[in-house]
Amino acid sequence: MAPLTHPSIVDGWFREISSQWPGQAMTLKVNKILHVEKSLYQDVLVFESETFGNVLVLDGAIQCTERDEFSYQEMIAHLPLASHPNPKKVLVIGGGDGGVVREVLKHSTVEEVVLCDIDEAVPRVSKKYLPHMASVLSDPRVTVFIGDGFQFLADNTATYDAIITDSSDPVGPASALFEKPYFQLMHDALAPGGHISTQGECLWLHLPLISDLLKMTRSMFPVAEYAYTTIPTYPSGQIGFVLCSKEPGRDLHTPIRDVPNTRYYNKELHKASFVLPEFGKVWLQEGRDILPAHGRKALEIKNEEAQKPSKKILLLGSGFVARPCAEYIVREPSNQLTVACRTLETAKAFVAGLPNATARSLDVFDTPALEAAVAEHDLVISLIPYTFHADVIRAAIKGKTHVVTTSYVSPAMRELDAAAKEAGIVVLNEIGLDPGIDHLYAVKTISEVHAKGGKIKKFLSYCGGLPAPECANNPLGYKFSWSSRGVLLALLNSAALISDSKIVSVPGSELMSYAKPYYISPAFAFVAYPNRDSTPFREWYNIPEAETVVRGTLRYQGFPEFIGALVKLGWLNQEEKDWLVEGLTWAQVMQKAIGAADAEESTLVARVKELVEFPNEAESTRIISGLRWIGLFSQTEKVVVRAKNLLDTLCARLETLMKYEEGERDLVMLQHKFVVEWADGKEETLTSTLEAYGYPKGHSAMARTVGVPCGIATQLVLDGVLSTPGVQAPYTKEICDPIREVLEREGLGLIEKVLPGDAQSRRAKRKQANIALQKRRLAGLLGLSLQTLFHHLHLNDRIRVVWLASQLFHGRKQCAHSNAWQELHVGNCGRENYHVSPGRERESCVETNSQSHEGRDIE
Repeated sequence: MAPLTHPSIVDGWFREISSQWPGQAMTLKVNKILHVEKSLYQDVLVFESETFGNVLVLDGAIQCTERDEFSYQEMIAHLPLASHPNPKKVLVIGGGDGGVVREVLKHSTVEEVVLCDIDEAVPRVSKKYLPHMASVLSDPRVTVFIGDGFQFLADNTATYDAIITDSSDPVGPASALFEKPYFQLMHDALAPGGHISTQGECLWLHLPLISDLLKMTRSMFPVAEYAYTTIPTYPSGQIGFVLCSKEPGRDLHTPIRDVPNTRYYNKELHKASFVLPEFGKVWLQEGRDILPAHGRKALEIKNEEAQKPSKKILLLGSGFVARPCAEYIVREPSNQLTVACRTLETAKAFVAGLPNATARSLDVFDTPALEAAVAEHDLVISLIPYTFHADVIRAAIKGKTHVVTTSYVSPAMRELDAAAKEAGIVVLNEIGLDPGIDHLYAVKTISEVHAKGGKIKKFLSYCGGLPAPECANNPLGYKFSWSSRGVLLALLNSAALISDSKIVSVPGSELMSYAKPYYISPAFAFVAYPNRDSTPFREWYNIPEAETVVRGTLRYQGFPEFIGALVKLGWLNQEEKDWLVEGLTWAQVMQKAIGAADAEESTLVARVKELVEFPNEAESTRIISGLRWIGLFSQTEKVVVRAKNLLDTLCARLETLMKYEEGERDLVMLQHKFVVEWADGKEETLTSTLEAYGYPKGHSAMARTVGVPCGIATQLVLDGVLSTPGVQAPYTKEICDPIREVLEREGLGLIEKVLPGDAQSRRAKRKQANIALQKRRLAGLLGLSLQTLFHHLHLNDRIRVVWLASQLFHGRKQCAHSNAWQELHVGNCGRENYHVSPGRERESCVETNSQSHEGRDIE
């Protein structure tokens, strides 16, 4: 059985990350994962920690640990019960781990306890892994009811002396447990003089929420108070309780009876738990915030003092790259973000948890509505399909609103440049990953090389969005984070590049055959192939001297051959097929697609081998096994037809097989390689490399590397740092440098290196240089022109030059080192006894003479 894994546990450490406590996280070292389960309602995790014993985690948030759970369970139970004169019937809502029930049973007055938890998995799992808490659930005084707490309360009015709500944080469905209807149900379910105790969040994190809870409960109960306890594994080490009584004048601060067998609670602590720190007291009583200003709060104060005007930003689209962009934008308190989607529900879900963000519905096909929405804002970010960008820009020109996109500048967009300049608006495009981050570092290195008098002889740039190596567990070594159709169709696009000063065109049908192994690091087995048209970048990057310019895509080895096989088998064909109908098996569709005699697997495999030219048996086995993994030979599984064509039908299949599973992470790899010739003739290879991984419980690497640069560019446009009007892309230092400087502070900068020289390359160059020198010297001795000598010696290497010289001038020897003839006579020049071994003659002689001339200015 494979070991258990969980996305919140990385490198042996559990991390509790939540929007409820932004910028901080509790971490615990994990000895062993004990239980992982997706219940009907939540993610359930139990692990053994190194220092806190067994830990129960629900939806990524710690519920209890063996080491410190008692401080919470004791206080949430004993504060309401010890101050009640005679609690007999107690209802616990939530708390399926049994900890609160255990504490309730310590009160001798209690005769009956009902535990109501909506998720049966919590008590079941707790009985196994937290028996010191959950074993009391079998006590005869305890009734366990699995169901909805709202309905249970509605069905049991005026019944309980105390109701304790052990709830999770107010996120998602649990937010209803912090609202007035729920408190009204508890109020009505209490017997006269009854008490309630509910989880009341943290003073350090949730003062506004606590204030709202107290205002609400004081409007419903004659007595409502806030108390708190300390607990190491809860956010900020503290958690509070809202306590209420239906009895006017009831003193909740003073316990009436002792509670036996406690580890945390005592009478003195009961009283002290209502004594608030000054910052909490002032906020809850006076509504004033006296905490030091940090982070966003400090920015808000600074903006108020500087009277910084607010900026309105419209974000079109809610795809996976949009969230990191939005999160970056709302860091600035003066920004007011509006997210517009086709449906209001989608927009509302997107803005949940974002400060200063509102949702609206907008149909971009509705031109008047689009123009009106754009005109209301200072800047619009278009993250919708690129075909709509020109419409958005036209609306922005009319409304004099700046625009930012991550897409390439299309001809339709470029045509709007003059109008954008006339309107005085910035339309900044190509500011994601590729295009985007790649431009920033290409322009940086090229500018630095030119400033030092160097030339870019070769520019190669490759980028890939891939599953991290441990997640590349399918025959293609690839997973879809966006449209599978878009990914596959891109593999049929033609490409163009510059190689040795010549334009090379690659038809889309041959693109995969152009893929070649590409070395970046010994940890990866990449292949690279050209993408789109690289030729304009010689002009756009201002490198007219470049002999090679290539921009392309990275994939893991094996990918191009597999895609090439699918192309040859017709699976990337977009033409509608009349015969492609529901009810066919995959084998039957395969038979039709490749023209096989029947649908038997052996027949299909034989036909595949006829159509695809495999270089060897191993490759044949690999690709045919991959086709079998997809299911293309299945005699039983029925095809789900999409769009009546093979491409879309295959996409539907691959989207289920090749999606990212929970806990998996992606990889973004980007590398520029520059071959530079310096003014002194020296050559160097420079690289700029980005290796970024996604967070299993957070954003993917692709989302961050596209969304964050877009957010940075947006802020710089709003701040006036990028102010040149017109339709543009980051091809200049004036645009690139400010964005790159901020990007590096976000941890997304590229690592720049100078590669160690290639010994073989240097040796070959020294050979050529020395041969040229010897030809020139020999020509001078013979009185021949270099052209004449070249005619005789073009196909000969330096050893034959030496041999010819020795034949023509046998015995003629000068003693001085400076004499050209002496220098030609390899083996002398101070090395009369130099020995050249058989089979090594050429290399040895080259090494001897190249050392004599290394570093000289020779042609």
